[in-house]
Amino acid sequence: MGAKLRVVRRRIRSVQSTMKITRAMELIAASRILRAQARVVAARPYAELLTRAMEDVARQTGRLVHPLLEERPEPRAAGVLVMTSDRGLAGAYNANVLKRAEDLMDRLRGRGLELVLYVSGRKGVSYFRFRGLPVERSWTGHSEVPPYHVAEEIGAEVVRAFSERRIDELHAVYTDFRSAFTIRPTDKRFLPIAPEEVVAGEPGRPHPEYLFEPAPAAILDDLLPQYVTTKIYAGLLESAASEHAARQRAMKSATENAEDLIKVLTRVANQARQAEITTEIMEVVGGAEAIRQAAGE
Repeated sequence: MGAKLRVVRRRIRSVQSTMKITRAMELIAASRILRAQARVVAARPYAELLTRAMEDVARQTGRLVHPLLEERPEPRAAGVLVMTSDRGLAGAYNANVLKRAEDLMDRLRGRGLELVLYVSGRKGVSYFRFRGLPVERSWTGHSEVPPYHVAEEIGAEVVRAFSERRIDELHAVYTDFRSAFTIRPTDKRFLPIAPEEVVAGEPGRPHPEYLFEPAPAAILDDLLPQYVTTKIYAGLLESAASEHAARQRAMKSATENAEDLIKVLTRVANQARQAEITTEIMEVVGGAEAIRQAAGE
């Protein structure tokens, strides 16, 4: 067997091994999308009931007044919470969300605001470390299946920073999961909470009468931080589902590329084998002709 044919066959075996891995990762990601999507759906009733509770408080008191709803007239600093993944092999998933974060940061700098970075996911931490940008706090090791206690930690940190006026706004950058085929990076302002978010009301819903104990202001002290945590948790869940969808697409593309490469390498191997056979035939024919000529002499 010729050297070229041996090299090509080794490459074919290597690509076949890689293709088995990418196909397995594609199937794993596909199964995880369904579970991640189920977690997104399961978290919605809690958020809806929490919003209804704040609506009822607002309806009884006539208005919502709370520091987390305060629009500060001259904001000085803005927090940016960036949600990325812990692992790669997800195509342009992290690149897209980081690009969205950079666009948001440029807009905030354009308003003259100082930036305070909060990062979820190792890819985001590595990116900002490489850029030389300081990260106030980071959370890693949970991007694929985010637990609620991580959202609570993030929520407590950003609410404390807002209450202590270390930041005057909080913006979150994450990937919005619409379906396994439609994901897009987005950014939203989480703090201060817009009053219309929690007092919109639901047309046609009956409004029960409540006697509040403790006072509505004390209830809001508990409900509004929980509302921020719920929004952060929803963003983490959306990002996790988007990560699995992006990884499935990336692995599917890698598998298809591997199949195409195997076809090309197989043709090259066949051509190399054909060239070897032709060379061997010519050597046999040439040898036979030499023997015949020697016998004729």
